[in-house]
Amino acid sequence: MKGAIITGGARGIGLATAKLLTADGWKVALVDRDDAALQQALPDVPGSIAISADVSQPEDVTRMVAEAKAALGRIDGLVNNAGVALFGPEAETGFAMWREVMATNLDGVFLCSQAARKALFESKGAVVNIASISGHRASTLRVAYGTSKAGVIHLTKQFAAEWGEAGVRVNCVAPGPVDTKLALAVHTPDIRAAYHDAIPLNRYGKEEEIAQGIVFLLSEKASYITGQLLSVDGGFESTGIGLPSLRG
Repeated sequence: MKGAIITGGARGIGLATAKLLTADGWKVALVDRDDAALQQALPDVPGSIAISADVSQPEDVTRMVAEAKAALGRIDGLVNNAGVALFGPEAETGFAMWREVMATNLDGVFLCSQAARKALFESKGAVVNIASISGHRASTLRVAYGTSKAGVIHLTKQFAAEWGEAGVRVNCVAPGPVDTKLALAVHTPDIRAAYHDAIPLNRYGKEEEIAQGIVFLLSEKASYITGQLLSVDGGFESTGIGLPSLRG
């Protein structure tokens, strides 16, 4: 039975991915620093294990991978999904905020990937890093968040280049606007309407739709795909101005 580690697995895209993998016969380690949310998520993913860890802390990451390997027996997949979304104008982005975003969103991907290297080389497994459309399309209020996700996109290519000869594939998924609890809480009706106008599919994505892209890249169906960025965004990244007027 294949085993996977999913960071940020207690909710949202991480939890949706865990559900799909479990349905496909994988055994999953859900990793999150919110232990209460982890325990609440466990019943939704039968056979999974929960590991409380902060991916920005090297000691936590080393322990987490060791616990996951011991429990799962093998690590065939790593989904680096844990992230923090702190937004604000550049002028109000202090260094502490910058480092908090980078520590989880970028350092965490690096640390978890390095820590899982041996196990992934043994299984010839696959890694999927979760970036964002903000990583390749600039926007206001995202000087830290967007830059961290741009780093994730390039870090994906670096690991893919170095790990390819070992048979390990490393890819990246960039979600567009997704109907998560966070989005529902912070996106006002006018913001949602503006997004709908700018997205060719004219709606937000669903967590499971992002998860389907992740599961595909982990699977043997993607056996010759590595170092790639898959935007799961309803076409948002591909379009420019004028779409609302054309629709009108």
